[in-house]
Amino acid sequence: MIRSTLITFIAGGLLWGVASTSQAFEQTGKIDCIAPANPGGGWDFTCRSVGRVLADLGLVDGNVQTINMPGASGGVGFSYVVQKRAGQENVIVAASTVTTTGLARGQFPGMEASMVNWIGTLGADYGVIAVAADSPYQSLPEVMKALKKDPRAVSFTGGTATGGWDHLKLLMAADEAGVDDLARITYLGYNGGGEAVTQTLGGHVDAFTGDISEVISFIESGDLRPLAILSEERLPGKLHEWPTAREQGIDTVAPNWRGFYIPADVSDDAYDWWVDTIDTLYSSDEWKGVMSQNGLMPFEMHGQAFTTFVNDQIAQITDISRQIGLSQ
Repeated sequence: MIRSTLITFIAGGLLWGVASTSQAFEQTGKIDCIAPANPGGGWDFTCRSVGRVLADLGLVDGNVQTINMPGASGGVGFSYVVQKRAGQENVIVAASTVTTTGLARGQFPGMEASMVNWIGTLGADYGVIAVAADSPYQSLPEVMKALKKDPRAVSFTGGTATGGWDHLKLLMAADEAGVDDLARITYLGYNGGGEAVTQTLGGHVDAFTGDISEVISFIESGDLRPLAILSEERLPGKLHEWPTAREQGIDTVAPNWRGFYIPADVSDDAYDWWVDTIDTLYSSDEWKGVMSQNGLMPFEMHGQAFTTFVNDQIAQITDISRQIGLSQ
């Protein structure tokens, strides 16, 4: 099954790790954190929250400035970094499973994972399928029942393009539920989760598919209601009241790792410094607090092990996309 193949691979990645000890590089000046989406989505959250903690802990010399660069589900930002920022050591770029999905599906024309340096992860953000508070749908099985009768009966939106990670996690759940003709399910992709949430709240689409960090404030305010969280078991703390897809009989788990890459052609010392810095941030109490407040689960991987993981995940998602007819 699509689901079990991807879950086995991602879960296996949790066992990998690497340590770096070089500290010859001395970072100075302002840092640009590129969020390759509009404000309000998961990449924007990654840049802004990491930038704040890096500054609070004194891990960087200057301020961390978030630069939003939407387009092509991260492809515009990836291409910009490859073509315009190579060798620049004060640049980090927010990335996730959405990034590897785009690379796997050829959505970043002429771009490959080897054109940047992958430095580390900061946790995993589990998927969620949610509806507006006044939606008639009360559970994920209700939605899947409607899709079985007519794949176009329920419309969805997310912060990635068609065939991106937000779309794929929906199709994984539908496939597990026995929905036929997955390609006919209506999905509208946007450049970031913020726009997708707006469309859902405005009643323009029936349901949102994305990640917990993108919608937790809307869940807490009562504007959005989760139908299912795509985790192995219920998440801790304030998210514990919301059911998983698995406990509703749809065995789908979809974690989205959060992390960073930096430009190519930086020095080895600069690369090692960034690996160590992100590792230090991940281990801090301050970052653990951010994770707890935003529904992030532990997922730690750095340096060369992370690079290997990225390459393997791209190969895996390429295979999955072919299975459901979405490869380019």
